[in-house]
Amino acid sequence: MSGPEAKLIRNGRDLAALEPEWWELWRRARTSTPFQSPAWLIPWWRHFHPGKLTTAAAWRGERLIGLAPFYREDGSNRRRLLPIGISISDHHDVLLDQELEQEAARRLVEAFEQEPSWDSLELEELPPGAAALSLPRPAGCEELLVDHSACPVLALSGAELARFVPKAKRANLNTARNRSARRGPVTIARAEGAAIPHALDHLIRLHSLRWDGRGEQGVLSDPRVVAFHRDAAPRLDTAGLLRLYTLALDGEVIAALYGLHQGGRSYSYLTGFDPAYGFESPGLILLAHVIEEALAEGASEFHFLRGREAYKYEWGAVDRMNRRRSFRRIAAERSVA
Repeated sequence: MSGPEAKLIRNGRDLAALEPEWWELWRRARTSTPFQSPAWLIPWWRHFHPGKLTTAAAWRGERLIGLAPFYREDGSNRRRLLPIGISISDHHDVLLDQELEQEAARRLVEAFEQEPSWDSLELEELPPGAAALSLPRPAGCEELLVDHSACPVLALSGAELARFVPKAKRANLNTARNRSARRGPVTIARAEGAAIPHALDHLIRLHSLRWDGRGEQGVLSDPRVVAFHRDAAPRLDTAGLLRLYTLALDGEVIAALYGLHQGGRSYSYLTGFDPAYGFESPGLILLAHVIEEALAEGASEFHFLRGREAYKYEWGAVDRMNRRRSFRRIAAERSVA
């Protein structure tokens, strides 16, 4: 077997061609999340491609053992390598083959070291234990490591919500269910396959209603973000990672939740509900259902992802901090100064 080698991928066609090996590495990587999967990142690059693709891939023979998906952003004073998926991804990381982590990490860094066209390498939104936290520091660089974003996580235990959800939240949930039942029958459906586009239509509509009521624009007001999710959601579904739900009251869809699930972790990514039904709290009812579904699938954690909204802590969630690790070439720092 030949020794490991690393190279930089510089165009979207080659990135997409890597998909089969990428999936195999994603499944072997100890720290993978849905946000590092090709189902998420290949569509992101297709719809956003905001700079020069500069992705490092490490190989041992025909086996992909490491992947660092980045692109280069050229500013007036600095050329930064930023993670593919930035802004709309709640977690970033590199992928390292669990059996060859140190070797893969070293090779990825060597590939970036040999590339002269960057001044800083920004490893953003790294969850606790991320593989990128163990990458060796590139030669000629200084390092900065700081907290980035709070991501509340709810620990799941037992077979029912009463085991771990605070009493006040359970009381609010019972009230919401009673109010909804008085208004009409409640139906919750999980969208799969051909039902995904229609469920996304509901999510987009309801997400917009929620933000319009505040006089603000939500993330789905950007047509590129909508196009990305229409592309990514079926791919996530095929990989078994998508959890997309709608809630109908008396036959009218009034709430939707776009979630992800992998192994022992479930994620709430995007929600939407009709403010006209605020009295019935359909978002609360739907979220409780999704958490119960996560329990049934064997999840031990429910991730609310970035943001310190009060409702997350009402469920009993506790902060976990993403971190930012930056490598800056010292010579570049001096030239800017």
